[in-house]
Amino acid sequence: MRWLTDSWYQSSTQYWFLLPLSWLYRLVVIMRKWAYRSGIFTTHKMPVPVIVVGNVTVGGTGKTPFVIWLAEQLLAAGYKPGIISRGYGGNSRKYPLDVDKNSDAKHCGDEPLLMARRTACPVVVDPDRPQAAIHLLSQNHCDVIISDDGLQHYALERDIEIIIVDSVRRFGNKHCLPAGPLREPLSRLNSVDFIIYNGKSDEHNTISMQLSGSAWTNLLDPSLKQALNSFSHSEVHAVAGIGHPKRFFDSLAAAEIIVHPHAFTDHHDYLPTDLEFYDDLPILMTEKDAVKCQSFAHKNMWYLPVEATIDSSVFPAIHQTLKELSNG
Repeated sequence: MRWLTDSWYQSSTQYWFLLPLSWLYRLVVIMRKWAYRSGIFTTHKMPVPVIVVGNVTVGGTGKTPFVIWLAEQLLAAGYKPGIISRGYGGNSRKYPLDVDKNSDAKHCGDEPLLMARRTACPVVVDPDRPQAAIHLLSQNHCDVIISDDGLQHYALERDIEIIIVDSVRRFGNKHCLPAGPLREPLSRLNSVDFIIYNGKSDEHNTISMQLSGSAWTNLLDPSLKQALNSFSHSEVHAVAGIGHPKRFFDSLAAAEIIVHPHAFTDHHDYLPTDLEFYDDLPILMTEKDAVKCQSFAHKNMWYLPVEATIDSSVFPAIHQTLKELSNG
């Protein structure tokens, strides 16, 4: 189906025959949202504020680095945040599932494990968002919940909505599924509190998020570090099982690294054979990929932890909203 997803972001007419299905999908989305707002479908209000971080397109846009940044900002401000997630890529047979730094990505998914390791916040995985939130609060003294990728899960009431947009791919052909990448019509952007563009945006008055890493970390021995430019002018195998692999490959090429790219589907469950390239070239990957390759790591594997840098006005605005909620 790669031809279909490629057509969403290119000048193409291949998707036209799917437009009737997109119109039907759009109608279902609108009716579903109306049913929640009208009380036909049940919504669940939590006793603490809920911040939803999501997107309106299929695939990764940079939500995980933003969630990590937000959790760190909340911790620094004296809050006790907890994180709930769907756990895409996980195959647990029991929910809700508590996630910690020692959890198995095969069960909980790569992103929840990464968030648990980077934030030290309690993380709960459950396809049922209200059930995840209730369990989180029953087991932890959290005073704010971050719902990762929960924008379209209206059963859980939310107090703040944040959308992350890939500044390169943006909204593709602007059609809803399956003719385009949109989970909801673009009018949804008008009802959220913050829109964050991952990368540079040409539009004025937009909020940008920049992702940057300071050093490569060895997957076999995390105490070993390499300078960011240590692979410049060298040949490497680059591995990415993320929503937009090309972004990672392009960032390596921009650092003058000679890249042999190996793109996998988002949340790919790696096997040792996936990374057998029969040479001694370094294998570079994202941190999200690394959490799934730990069990068969070798000395040539390196990953790049990234930090999000976001406009300084964003967290004070979130903090102010939270204070108003607590006073109300």
